[in-house]
Amino acid sequence: MFRDTTIQRRTEWASGLVSLVLDGPTPPFVPGQFFQLGVRGQDGELIRRSYSAASGPGRPLEFLLSEVPGGALTPKLCALGEGDTLELDDVPLGFFTLAEVPACDTLWLVATGTGLGPFLSMLRAEGALERFNQVVIVHGAHERARLAHADEVRALTRGRNARYVPCVTREEPPEDGLRGRVTDLLTKGELEAAAGTPVDASAHVLLCGNPAMIDDMVGLLRARGLEKHRRRAPGHFNFEKYWT
Repeated sequence: MFRDTTIQRRTEWASGLVSLVLDGPTPPFVPGQFFQLGVRGQDGELIRRSYSAASGPGRPLEFLLSEVPGGALTPKLCALGEGDTLELDDVPLGFFTLAEVPACDTLWLVATGTGLGPFLSMLRAEGALERFNQVVIVHGAHERARLAHADEVRALTRGRNARYVPCVTREEPPEDGLRGRVTDLLTKGELEAAAGTPVDASAHVLLCGNPAMIDDMVGLLRARGLEKHRRRAPGHFNFEKYWT
């Protein structure tokens, strides 16, 4: 059931890239799940899409959104300001969660663009990642400005069993990052060198973001003998595709 909710806070990271924090009660959800957001079109019809929560459970709902030029919904969402309203279906959906990750030594969280959202939720959930010996968070973007929440991710990984590896393609990376596409960096061995741990059968990889990145990564992982995870056949990777 959709209900009206108010935007409590809006952060613009770069042109067409925003975080929206919503007011009102937060429904129970598990990091990695998504909600439906919507706005009314000129004809009064509700235009809605699914977006992963970036907030930790119990905190005000937050979403990381990228504008798709000419899109039916994202230009409207990204144009909203603090105090504006949108519609929210507060029933969480999806199984892209840590409960679906089998036992492993290292968890790789590999995102491009707004695919960081569910991983940010996992980082913000106290104790959610403690069962893994190591966690590597990889975030790919065109430019440094589009590495949304980078300082917070650094703070959340500092002093923990976690490593943050930001990657940019169109300019020099941050001091702790790499230049290039995530897939190319994995092929060259630079990604594993920066993380200090291999992508092999002792690891599990969660992929979220641009479908082209995910398709390419799946091919690379399968070439290493890794298989998609299924409940009846535990594997080494899973994914959530975004259209960006």
